[in-house]
Amino acid sequence: MALPRAWMPLMRSIARSSIRKETSSYLFKRQNLRYYSSKKGSEQQYVIWRPYLRLAIGVPFIGALIYSMITENVTETEAPTIAEIDEALKRQSKINEASPMRLRMEKLIKDQQKKITEELSRIDGKDFRADTWTRPNGGGGISCVLQDGNVFEKAGVNVSVVYGELPRPAIEKMRADHKSFVGSDVESLSFFAAGLSLVLHPHNPNAPTVHLNYRYFETSDPKDPINGDRNWWFGGGTDLTPSYLFPEDCTHFHQTIKEACDRHDSTYYPKFKTWCDKYFYIPHRGEARGVGGIFFDDLDADFLQTSSSSQNPQETLFSFVSDALGSFLPSYVPILERRKDMPYTEKQKEWQQLRRGRYVEFNLVYDRGTSFGLRTPNARVESILMSLPRTASWVYMDPVSGTRTEAAAADEGLVDVEETARERELLDVLKHPRQWA
Repeated sequence: MALPRAWMPLMRSIARSSIRKETSSYLFKRQNLRYYSSKKGSEQQYVIWRPYLRLAIGVPFIGALIYSMITENVTETEAPTIAEIDEALKRQSKINEASPMRLRMEKLIKDQQKKITEELSRIDGKDFRADTWTRPNGGGGISCVLQDGNVFEKAGVNVSVVYGELPRPAIEKMRADHKSFVGSDVESLSFFAAGLSLVLHPHNPNAPTVHLNYRYFETSDPKDPINGDRNWWFGGGTDLTPSYLFPEDCTHFHQTIKEACDRHDSTYYPKFKTWCDKYFYIPHRGEARGVGGIFFDDLDADFLQTSSSSQNPQETLFSFVSDALGSFLPSYVPILERRKDMPYTEKQKEWQQLRRGRYVEFNLVYDRGTSFGLRTPNARVESILMSLPRTASWVYMDPVSGTRTEAAAADEGLVDVEETARERELLDVLKHPRQWA
């Protein structure tokens, strides 16, 4: 490795030092004496100090110069980060099929965010507030939130594109949830994550809450972040959470998603529907969060080995994720249009608040996405907690959905079976998931 400067200046200094040394030696041979008196016969002698000064100053200086050149920090050109490489690629050309999957996923979710927010704004009559933010290590996001609207009490459609380093606690969490080459001795890990997250909480208790998240995650080899092997996977899904059950809405939602899945693999919908029912389950309540949809995670090349003979697993899965994300508006908007203006009572609104309490319990206690986000350094907490409803409530020993058994509550005269029939119908479905498509 070359030093910061060529050796030539040093060689010149050494050469000059050698010349000075020879000169000094010659003067010493003449006893370092010279007669400065104008009188030829003068015996007065003067000691010449200049050679001593040259040696006294020059030798330490040359030694210090050599030491500095050998030991000083060498300025090297650092390799560009993945974030810098991606930014350069975006400036050079448009994103296309030959672009890295990181950039293609970023383009997909940003295009869909724009499309979804425009449609929801049309329905609500109020625009989303858009906040654009950046991260120190690269990437950033766009948080679009509509709060206290005409249709939505709170609606969030967020895009995040994150480059960074996972600390040890986040690595341990990732190793527990995903297959990874990362060893137990790795203290930090370069990663890329891009995703679109959406949660809509309408005012009307007859209109269901809906959640969506599609994401792509990539980790780099800690020994060679730029050129080494990478682990990558897709995750995502969407699910419906009604306060009141309308079977035709559930059927429409599931059927639309199933059709998107079937275009790629007929085994996807039943597999991912079952996965969704298991994931969005609240153990301490003994019930599901909602009526489900699809959920999947850790979809990578190994996953396709058991269900497909694809020659390009990443491309195959990206195509599926694109279609699944594109099916969201057709699956939800018709339901919203049917229910958003229906009349409702104060008791129905109170029931909706209790169901939202369950939503909060799941998100803060069990949801892996929320947990991972809050563990990520420099996390944007407001965007992570965007999924929580504007309002929610908890009632001690609620006679319908509390910890009392239905029989015990009825015996005490706390439950009017007829008046709470629709609430109990929903609870039955949450405790016993159905096949809707």
